[in-house]
Formats: sequence, structure tokens, C-alpha cells
Amino acid sequence: MRQSNGPATVHRVLAGLAQSVSMGDDNGVNGDLNANLRCQSTGDPQLDNAVHQWLTWDKNRRTRAQVESLVAVGRLDDLRSILCSRMKFGTAGLRAPMGAGFNRINDLTIIQSTQGLFSYLSRYFADFKSRGVVVGFDTRGQEESGCNSQRLAKLTAAVILSRHVPVHLFSTFVPTPYVPYAVKKLRAAAGVMITASHNPKEDNGYKVYWCNGAQISSPHDNEILRSIEEQLEPWSASCWEEELVESSSLRTDPLTQINSCYMDELTSLCFHRDLNSSCPLKFVHSSFHGVGHVFVQQAFQTFGFVPPIPVPEQKDPDPNFSSVRCPNPEEGESVLELSLLLAERENACIVLATDPDADRLAVAEKSDGCGWKVFTGNELAALLGWWMFFNWRENHPDPADTQKVYMLATTVSSKILQAFARIEGFHFEETLPGFKWIGNRMHELTKTGNTVIFSFEESIGFLCGSMVPDKDGVSSAAVVAEMATYLHTKNLSLNQQLHNIYQMYGYHVSKTSYVICNDPPTIKKIFGRIRNFGGEGSYPETCGGVQIIHIRDVTTGYDSSQADLRSVLPVSKSSQMITFTLQNGMVATLRTSGTEPKIKYYTEFCAAPGKSDVSSLEEELRKVTAALVDEFLEPEKNHLIRRFV
Repeated sequence: MRQSNGPATVHRVLAGLAQSVSMGDDNGVNGDLNANLRCQSTGDPQLDNAVHQWLTWDKNRRTRAQVESLVAVGRLDDLRSILCSRMKFGTAGLRAPMGAGFNRINDLTIIQSTQGLFSYLSRYFADFKSRGVVVGFDTRGQEESGCNSQRLAKLTAAVILSRHVPVHLFSTFVPTPYVPYAVKKLRAAAGVMITASHNPKEDNGYKVYWCNGAQISSPHDNEILRSIEEQLEPWSASCWEEELVESSSLRTDPLTQINSCYMDELTSLCFHRDLNSSCPLKFVHSSFHGVGHVFVQQAFQTFGFVPPIPVPEQKDPDPNFSSVRCPNPEEGESVLELSLLLAERENACIVLATDPDADRLAVAEKSDGCGWKVFTGNELAALLGWWMFFNWRENHPDPADTQKVYMLATTVSSKILQAFARIEGFHFEETLPGFKWIGNRMHELTKTGNTVIFSFEESIGFLCGSMVPDKDGVSSAAVVAEMATYLHTKNLSLNQQLHNIYQMYGYHVSKTSYVICNDPPTIKKIFGRIRNFGGEGSYPETCGGVQIIHIRDVTTGYDSSQADLRSVLPVSKSSQMITFTLQNGMVATLRTSGTEPKIKYYTEFCAAPGKSDVSSLEEELRKVTAALVDEFLEPEKNHLIRRFV
């Protein structure tokens, strides 16, 4: 059963209680530190201590009042849920609902996180005081807790400035890829982006980048968490002073320089500018109420295009994401409705949608007959991977040059790039899920003289070239537009070219979806059952009646395909992930999300070149996917919520 004190329930309780909080002249955010320390005991000493710590340290009047109100009405389970655990770094940093509590995103936890980050960086970098930190933010916000991304970014900067270290704080919202780009360009020690990307509107996050521009991974993430726990009490009143970013001489605004450098460097991905200026195609773009509108417009102009037609209801920032059921373009046609309607009215043939922080890209194309083809992340990767290698080879005709070329993908993504590499002779590598693994691997390969020309993860995250060691929806949008323009001159649509690619390299038919589980013990029970399916230490032998020939469990480090039974991919004990290779050529993976209460499942049928009976491949994939979910996850028995859009 779903617990009544799960994240969604707690958020509703806090939101309701917040309506009764009186607002002062400072809009209810900063107030007298000692004003709310009069609070009755809960009867639980551990909880009383957590409540006391919160009310002692938190200077945001709204979030203090939320905790006081929960104590007053005796909601002890809700108090334990928000106060008795802390956030941990997932696949994309710290991410949680906004509101009061040590495992929520709010003023206090952002200050604590930054103090821990600062302490670790100051120990790690001898020249930290000259390098500084880059800080960026998106457009998220929540009125009832007084939290918004800009304020949280200013508090992040205030903590660092209070210790006399420079901060490169963007003066306005920027796409997430601008932060890692700025870290590399400015030679900063690290970067912080305040964003929850495509998560529900209640959420926000704290994404950390290392000096190489890639998201932090082990051991840095664990060391920073340890450092945070050692620095929980705010150092001084200065940590709460947003005004420091205006008055400190150590604060710089990198916006103009970084935007200019980014757009200049973007031309390295433009291969057919002569075609773009006379392009007959029309493009529609949605920024999903986030940051993408201005930046995608500029990227198009950099490529010589007329800017895309914006979806008017979605081009301006809106923290409530008022025109979409969920702010995630990965959900497909159901959330692209306004974009597709506008495209129909404007006679545009291609829709581009960036997620709220513009690091992901969704693409839809008008079908030859009627309706729209919304490309999956795996299908778009097939197109972009083909396009990047096609243009790279045009400029590097010597076959010997191919030996230094790489493409990368996460292990739950399509194996189509592997098929490319097998035939074309370049290198392909897989990483664990999460672009942090791709970014760090890119850095290692580049150091040894190799060139990474394309990387992706199936959740519509793409990186063309290597100018940013993270996924980038802004550059990808311009690249897709140029690819579509070039193909149009050959009388080909994107979808027709996709089928040409599959004919040449083999059809790769895939399915990606999820179930929602708000109860962590249930998730643990599900994966424990899989690991002891036929008795202790015995994994399933079949799925949907098809023999399983290999099993890789990166949570435990087991891989039956290896002679020593040890996984080649790094062990990741903090999340669940098991991959099954089936006798019919299918690969299926179950994994928990690092940012949301989901169990995701990925299945793919990798057919040999020339095998083109797509309908039979899709039917077999459908059957095995259904069996994977029903046999291994048991949604009804475990009260899992199936995908609803």
C-alpha cells in the first residue's frame, strides 16, 4: 500500500497549512530567528530534536511556520517524513519537493548543501579562491514556501561569497548546459545549477558540476554529502543575505560572455549553413514554460535559420506549468498538444520541444498521410548519430581517422550506435544511466586524444559534439533543424531517413515506460524477489516464456556473462538496476529512477540488418515487455501506478 505520509501527501498538507501563514513586510520569507521557537513536544525525543534544530536554524518564516503548524495539529508521521532524513545525490544531483524539512529543497537545505560543497572544494583545490564557482538557475518557484530557483541561487552564492571566494552568478535564468559550459570556459572549480529539469512543479534541485564540466560522480558525491553533514548549522547571518550578490566585488555575471562564446562555438556543429538560410521548412518550438525560448531562437539564428515559431502559451516562464499536465516533453503527444495544434495552423512540418531547463529535446514530424510522428529518444539518437558521423566522415575521409572517434550511450539506451560502430569502424561505449557518467567518460577520452562526436540517453537527452559535457537541448534543436533541412533537399523526411538507417544497420525496436511506487520498502521487496526468484540467490530463468541467457545486476555487481561473474559497469548500490538478455535477441532492464518515485523499464529488440518485418518484431517486443512488468513487478499486487499519459 502507498503510505499516507508519502511525498505527495506531505506536500499537500504543507501547501494547505501555508495558506494560514501570515506574511510580513518581507513577504514572509526572512524573519526573526527566535520568533517561532515556542513549540510543544511531540512526545518523540528524536523528532523533538529535529523540530528544534529546524526552528533554530531556519530563517524563512514560511517554512518555519509549516513545521510549527504540523506540530500543532499532531501530524507526527508527516514531520518524520520531512525532518528525519536527508537528501542524497541521485543520477542528477539533489532533487526533492520544495517546502520545509531536511529532505526537501528550501533555503536552509540549500545553505547546508553549499556549506558542505564549499568545505570539500576548499580542501580539494589549492587554488579554489582564485577559481571560484559558477551558479545558475531556472524558472521554478513555489509561493507557499517562499522558495524559487533565483532566490536559492542567490543563497548559494551568498554562502560562497561570505567566505571571500568568487562566484560567477548568472543574472537571469539560463539553460542547464550553460553552467557546465561556463565551468570549463571560466576554469571554475565547480558549478551549481538550481533546477529540477522536467520534474513536477512541486520539485526543485541542486545539480553540481566538477571542474571538468561533468556532473559529480563517486567519490566526490559521497564526500560532499559527508561534508554537508559536518556543516549543518548555517555559518553566519551572511549566508542568508541575498543582497551579497549585489554588493560583493567577488560576484561577476558571466551571462554576456558565456552566451556569446556558446553561440560562437555552436557554429562547429553547423555543416550546411548555405542550405539553412533558404530553408522552406517551418519549425514550431515550445519551451514548456521554462528557459528555452530565447536561447533556441538565438541558436537558430546562429545556424542561419529564421527563428522557430514559438508556442505563445508556453514561451514565457511559468512555475505552475499551467498549460501542461506534466512539464516533461518525453511524455510525447499528450503533452505536445498545443505545439501540434500551432504547427497545423502554421503549416509547419516539425515541432521541437525543450524541457523546462532546456537540456532535453523532443521532436515530432508531420506524417505523410495524417497525424504526427513523435520520435522516441532512441529513434532521435539513431538519426543524430547517423548525421554526426555522416558529416564527420565528409570532413575526415581518411579511414585511419575513424580509430579515434567515439560515440557514447547509457546502458538502458538503444544499441543502435553499437550497430553503427560495428559497421563503420568507430568506437562505441556504454555507461551507467545518467549523463554524469557520459560527461566524465568524455573527459577521459578527450584527454587521450580521442574525439566524442555524439552521446545520448534514451530519455531524450542528446549531445552533438563535445562542447558541453552534458546533454543539451539548445544545440540539439538547431542540429535537428539542419538535418531536416538537408534531408528535405534529398526529398526525405526524418522518418523516412530513420527507416533507411534501420534498413542499413538493423531495426532496433524499443519500448520505455515506468510504474510509480511511492513506497521505498515495496521497491526493495520487488527487487529482492527478483534476486531470489527460484530460491535463494536464483534469478528468473524465463520472461514471457523466452529463455533468459544473461543477467547483469549492477546493484550487486553480478554479471552472468562474465567469466568471473562480475559486472564490467561500476557497482551502484544506491539504486536498483537489473538487465536481462533473452535468447530471442531482446534486452530488458528494470531500474529505479534517481530523481522520481518510479520503477522504469526498458526493452529493445535488436534485429540484424535486412530483417525488416517490423510488425512481428514489435509484437514480440510487446509480449515480452508486458510479461516483464506483470511477472517481475506485479503491479496490482504491489499497488503500483501504471503510466497515465
